[in-house]
Amino acid sequence: MTVNRQWLLAKRPDGMIGPDNFKYTETPVPTPGDQEVLIRNLYFSFDPTQRNWMVDRPSYLPPVGLGEVMRAGSVGQVVESRHSDFNVGDLVQTTGCWQDYVVLAPGEGPMGLNVLPPGVPPELMLSVLGITGITAYFGLLDVGKPIAGDTVLVSGAAGATGSVAAQIARIKGCRVVGIAGGPEKCAWLTDSAKLDVAIDYKAGDLDAQIGAACPDKWNVFFDNVGGSTMQAALNHISLNARIAMCGGISGYNDIEPQPGPNNLMNLVTNRGRMEGFIILDYLHRAAEAVQELIGWVGSGEIQYQVDVQEGFDNIPATLQRLYTGQNKGKQLLKIADPE
Repeated sequence: MTVNRQWLLAKRPDGMIGPDNFKYTETPVPTPGDQEVLIRNLYFSFDPTQRNWMVDRPSYLPPVGLGEVMRAGSVGQVVESRHSDFNVGDLVQTTGCWQDYVVLAPGEGPMGLNVLPPGVPPELMLSVLGITGITAYFGLLDVGKPIAGDTVLVSGAAGATGSVAAQIARIKGCRVVGIAGGPEKCAWLTDSAKLDVAIDYKAGDLDAQIGAACPDKWNVFFDNVGGSTMQAALNHISLNARIAMCGGISGYNDIEPQPGPNNLMNLVTNRGRMEGFIILDYLHRAAEAVQELIGWVGSGEIQYQVDVQEGFDNIPATLQRLYTGQNKGKQLLKIADPE
């Protein structure tokens, strides 16, 4: 190919993201310089935090600029290399952004440039063995600190990160309660992921459902949702409980900020701890997580779902699937096969 297709950020979102937030363009395929490699993107990762990257405000990464290629994690194939550590044909994980081709040097971008382990397919590297699985691993174990016998509550439990966190809690000997939307997702949580209880928040009265599922309250809450889910969960906090704040997808597309939980004093009276975390702080320990995750996936202890859409034209619509609950597990999009 001589053309590099791209999706640019055209307009900052005001409410739910849509196709008009992005602009399609074509540029020449870039040429790598000294110590750089040219990568052809094959798969893109879609993550709730991408909505936050589109907003012009300080965060753990700079916002995507208007007119810039939309940031996204990816797996691609090296098609030209001017670096001794990378060979033509290597499959690599990086932040390739929404485009066919990207030129990078090792260490560039938030995720760097990493060759996939032998035999690991792109879908697995962008899901349970990638950032989502590593986030679940460190968020649950280092921040939540579950102890065998604890009750662990997980919101967004059928999602890419929540499902892995919930299953790690089960592996560590905890009683696990997952919150998800709809009977199909809840059935997967109990039948495939082997959680003890699945709560369907769409069935109404989440507060009462959490109370029934956690009669002795919960010890660890791994939260991906925030908002009213956090409010309901805090009504059932146990003494010395821990909350790992991973995300707040319920409010990402709101025009006005959601009202904060009005029961935060429950943390005080129960001597609880609520802590946010960012996976970038744990990347130096990624190999530790991947080694354990590979073992659990290989043994069947961790089950996972990958939702793969296809086609470069479908990229903006695929991102929107995350915020309407259409995805089942990790949301990916494929634009090409490796050669």
